[in-house]
Amino acid sequence: MTHGAPIPDTVTLHVPFRIAKRGGKKEMQMPEGATHSPRTDNTLVKALARAFRWKRMLESGEYATIAELGEREGIAPSYMTRVLRLTLLAPDIIEAILDGKQGPELTLRKVLEPFPLERSRQEAHFSIARR
Repeated sequence: MTHGAPIPDTVTLHVPFRIAKRGGKKEMQMPEGATHSPRTDNTLVKALARAFRWKRMLESGEYATIAELGEREGIAPSYMTRVLRLTLLAPDIIEAILDGKQGPELTLRKVLEPFPLERSRQEAHFSIARR
Protein backbone atom coordinates (compact mmCIF):
# COMPACT_ATOMS: atom_id res chain seq x y z
CA MET A 1 0.00 0.00 0.00
CA THR A 2 1.12 3.48 -0.66
CA HIS A 3 0.98 6.41 1.69
CA GLY A 4 -2.45 7.98 1.61
CA ALA A 5 -4.11 5.01 -0.13
CA PRO A 6 -7.38 3.86 1.44
CA ILE A 7 -7.26 0.68 3.50
CA PRO A 8 -9.32 -2.04 1.81
CA ASP A 9 -12.25 -3.56 3.70
CA THR A 10 -11.27 -7.09 2.71
CA VAL A 11 -7.93 -8.69 1.99
CA THR A 12 -7.79 -12.18 0.51
CA LEU A 13 -4.79 -14.36 1.16
CA HIS A 14 -4.33 -17.72 -0.58
CA VAL A 15 -2.19 -20.28 1.24
CA PRO A 16 -1.82 -23.71 -0.35
CA PHE A 17 -1.96 -26.52 2.20
CA ARG A 18 -3.63 -29.82 2.85
CA ILE A 19 -5.12 -31.40 5.94
CA ALA A 20 -3.76 -34.82 6.89
CA LYS A 21 -4.38 -37.09 9.85
CA ARG A 22 -1.30 -37.68 11.95
CA GLY A 23 -1.28 -39.48 15.26
CA GLY A 24 -5.07 -39.37 15.43
CA LYS A 25 -5.13 -35.60 14.98
CA LYS A 26 -5.60 -33.40 11.96
CA GLU A 27 -2.57 -31.45 10.86
CA MET A 28 -2.02 -28.75 8.27
CA GLN A 29 0.73 -29.71 5.81
CA MET A 30 2.43 -27.09 3.69
CA PRO A 31 3.56 -27.77 0.11
CA GLU A 32 7.12 -28.85 -0.73
CA GLY A 33 9.58 -25.99 -0.31
CA ALA A 34 7.42 -24.05 2.11
CA THR A 35 9.22 -23.24 5.32
CA HIS A 36 7.63 -24.17 8.58
CA SER A 37 8.90 -25.06 12.00
CA PRO A 38 9.17 -28.75 12.84
CA ARG A 39 6.30 -30.15 14.82
CA THR A 40 6.81 -32.91 17.34
CA ASP A 41 4.37 -35.80 16.98
CA ASN A 42 3.39 -36.32 20.62
CA THR A 43 1.87 -39.72 19.84
CA LEU A 44 5.19 -40.98 18.47
CA VAL A 45 7.17 -39.45 21.33
CA LYS A 46 4.85 -41.05 23.90
CA ALA A 47 5.19 -44.45 22.18
CA LEU A 48 8.99 -44.14 22.24
CA ALA A 49 8.95 -43.22 25.92
CA ARG A 50 6.71 -46.18 26.72
CA ALA A 51 8.89 -48.54 24.71
CA PHE A 52 12.08 -47.58 26.52
CA ARG A 53 10.33 -47.58 29.91
CA TRP A 54 8.93 -51.06 29.32
CA LYS A 55 12.30 -52.31 28.07
CA ARG A 56 13.96 -51.00 31.24
CA MET A 57 11.29 -52.68 33.40
CA LEU A 58 11.84 -56.02 31.66
CA GLU A 59 15.65 -55.81 31.70
CA SER A 60 15.73 -54.89 35.39
CA GLY A 61 13.77 -58.03 36.27
CA GLU A 62 10.87 -56.01 37.68
CA TYR A 63 8.66 -58.06 35.33
CA ALA A 64 9.67 -61.48 34.03
CA THR A 65 7.61 -61.53 30.83
CA ILE A 66 5.87 -59.23 28.40
CA ALA A 67 2.59 -60.92 29.34
CA GLU A 68 3.13 -60.06 33.01
CA LEU A 69 4.03 -56.45 32.20
CA GLY A 70 1.10 -56.18 29.79
CA GLU A 71 -1.30 -57.34 32.48
CA ARG A 72 0.12 -54.77 34.92
CA GLU A 73 -0.15 -51.96 32.34
CA GLY A 74 -3.54 -53.09 31.05
CA ILE A 75 -2.18 -53.46 27.53
CA ALA A 76 -2.40 -56.47 25.22
CA PRO A 77 0.96 -58.25 24.95
CA SER A 78 0.77 -58.22 21.13
CA TYR A 79 0.52 -54.40 21.10
CA MET A 80 3.22 -54.12 23.76
CA THR A 81 5.54 -56.23 21.61
CA ARG A 82 5.02 -53.95 18.60
CA VAL A 83 5.72 -50.85 20.72
CA LEU A 84 8.81 -52.45 22.29
CA ARG A 85 10.29 -52.85 18.79
CA LEU A 86 10.63 -49.05 18.70
CA THR A 87 13.70 -49.51 20.91
CA LEU A 88 15.35 -51.06 17.82
CA LEU A 89 15.04 -47.87 15.76
CA ALA A 90 18.26 -46.23 14.62
CA PRO A 91 19.39 -43.35 16.87
CA ASP A 92 19.06 -40.89 13.93
CA ILE A 93 15.41 -41.85 13.48
CA ILE A 94 14.69 -41.52 17.20
CA GLU A 95 16.38 -38.11 17.22
CA ALA A 96 14.38 -36.99 14.17
CA ILE A 97 11.14 -38.01 15.93
CA LEU A 98 12.09 -36.20 19.14
CA ASP A 99 13.06 -33.08 17.17
CA GLY A 100 9.88 -33.16 15.08
CA LYS A 101 11.90 -33.62 11.88
CA GLN A 102 10.67 -37.09 10.92
CA GLY A 103 8.35 -35.90 8.15
CA PRO A 104 4.60 -36.40 7.80
CA GLU A 105 4.89 -39.92 6.35
CA LEU A 106 6.38 -41.32 9.57
CA THR A 107 3.42 -42.01 11.83
CA LEU A 108 2.83 -44.31 14.78
CA ARG A 109 0.93 -46.67 12.49
CA LYS A 110 3.94 -46.81 10.14
CA VAL A 111 6.53 -47.52 12.88
CA LEU A 112 4.37 -50.22 14.45
CA GLU A 113 4.49 -52.18 11.17
CA PRO A 114 7.44 -54.55 10.68
CA PHE A 115 10.62 -52.69 9.71
CA PRO A 116 14.21 -53.74 8.89
CA LEU A 117 16.60 -54.09 11.80
CA GLU A 118 19.62 -52.80 9.88
CA ARG A 119 19.93 -49.09 10.61
CA SER A 120 20.86 -48.09 7.06
CA ARG A 121 17.81 -49.91 5.69
CA GLN A 122 15.57 -48.27 8.31
CA GLU A 123 16.41 -44.81 6.98
CA ALA A 124 15.38 -45.87 3.49
CA HIS A 125 12.29 -47.71 4.77
CA PHE A 126 11.07 -44.68 6.72
CA SER A 127 12.27 -42.13 4.12
CA ILE A 128 14.60 -40.41 6.60
CA ALA A 129 17.49 -38.54 4.99
CA ARG A 130 20.89 -38.82 6.62
CA ARG A 131 22.12 -35.61 8.14
